[in-house]
Amino acid sequence: MTAAPLVIGVDGGTESLRVALFDLNGREQAVATAAYPTHFPAPGQAEQQPEDWWRALCTALPEAMAKAGAKARDIAAIALDTTCCTVCFLDDKGRPLRSALLWMDVRASAEAAALLATGDSALKINNGGNGPVSAEWMIPKASWVKQHQPDIYDRAATIFEYQDYLNFRLTGVVAASSNNSGVRWHFQHDGAGAPRSMLAALHMESLADKWPQKMVAPGDIVGGLTAQAAALLGLHADTPVVQGGADAFIAMAGLGVVRPGQLALVTGSSHLQLALTDQAVHGAGIWGSYANVLRPGLSVVEGGQTSTGSVVNWFRRHLAGGADYRTLDGEAASIAPGCDGLLAQDHFQGNRTPYTDALSRGAFVGLSLNHERGHMFRALLESVAFGSRLVLETMGMRQVAVDDIMLCGGVARSALWTQIHADILGNAICISPAASAPALGSAMFAAIGAGHFADLDEAAAAMVATPHIVEPDMAAVRAYAEPYARYRELYGALKGVKAA
Repeated sequence: MTAAPLVIGVDGGTESLRVALFDLNGREQAVATAAYPTHFPAPGQAEQQPEDWWRALCTALPEAMAKAGAKARDIAAIALDTTCCTVCFLDDKGRPLRSALLWMDVRASAEAAALLATGDSALKINNGGNGPVSAEWMIPKASWVKQHQPDIYDRAATIFEYQDYLNFRLTGVVAASSNNSGVRWHFQHDGAGAPRSMLAALHMESLADKWPQKMVAPGDIVGGLTAQAAALLGLHADTPVVQGGADAFIAMAGLGVVRPGQLALVTGSSHLQLALTDQAVHGAGIWGSYANVLRPGLSVVEGGQTSTGSVVNWFRRHLAGGADYRTLDGEAASIAPGCDGLLAQDHFQGNRTPYTDALSRGAFVGLSLNHERGHMFRALLESVAFGSRLVLETMGMRQVAVDDIMLCGGVARSALWTQIHADILGNAICISPAASAPALGSAMFAAIGAGHFADLDEAAAAMVATPHIVEPDMAAVRAYAEPYARYRELYGALKGVKAA
């Protein structure tokens, strides 16, 4: 049996939904997951059925409750985060009209280009207005449906996201998260609101009316559980459902990144750098800033590397004979920083920031007969960390201070790669002990909405555990100065060498 009260954090991912129960000290009491399928109707297209998300929640939540030995009376509130830009189309009865367009669906590339061509002022969040606009985002996807499936678009009474759909099924309230809408809908939560001039230029004025008219900020209550939802989940009716948002942004809270000067480094197949700032920041080489999307009065600045862990996995599978990471780490650890002159460029799927060049590609430069497999593996590890340093330096040029770096995800599983990040960034790396930073972040917002904490500062102080800190090796910091300078030259030198 667990001590009450408990809060529930739900993390709706690409392949499965995770439900975790936490106490108010941030200790995970139980977790359960349920998977759902993704359908790929054509190249570049990816879809999921909203009903599958609901079934997953109705499976995983009671299972987690049973594992924790928790009763309905123990639950103070529930909040969730989900994939961002997974777009749903509902009729006037709240029923899906088609499969949801998953975040990774990029069929709307032409519509994204048309959006950028409007030159609207709301585009300032896209690399300072330089673009591109991702085909993954809300408006291009809605525009594609309007162009190619006009009957569905016309019949749609509500167009919103995965996040909003589950909140709707839980509460019966049609609302959108100010987090998702602020980061991916070009919705401006610093006064301008919906991007109506942009929509007008695209002849999509109706979209603003199909979006939920109620915007709810993370930590505010969407509504109480309906009687039907409560019965299916084994909870009390009217249990507060508190707003969360996009998974990576809610993970900021779970990592304790709640004030300016802190940065969330979310790692996996790609890297995402998210920092808070107390001023509006827009410009080439960064995304955002997004005002009031995590907490009032602050903005989020975003950087990203498209292919990081995926590049390392590519090397392991195709060039290292499937060797395990421990073996490869051992080989790389025996090599000095700088890999005896070998450099790699990590742009295997293009560059997101600071160059925003989809055509840039990966490369090894400086290979000699002296280099072995361990050199190549370490060069890739270093190249990703070099790319992160370049993103952080670009943020610094925009007056975004970064003092504390909180890291979660795949890099943390490798002591070597974590140390390389610390040495190349010249900064201590704080490793989160949380099994799921997004789920913990959702639980923190649930606790705020239930009245247990006044704000994110209080919630973080109580629920985010002390991280493991990896300090930079100052000798390695100095050793990386020259290789990093050469890494910075690679993009310009290779830019004219385009992929076939």
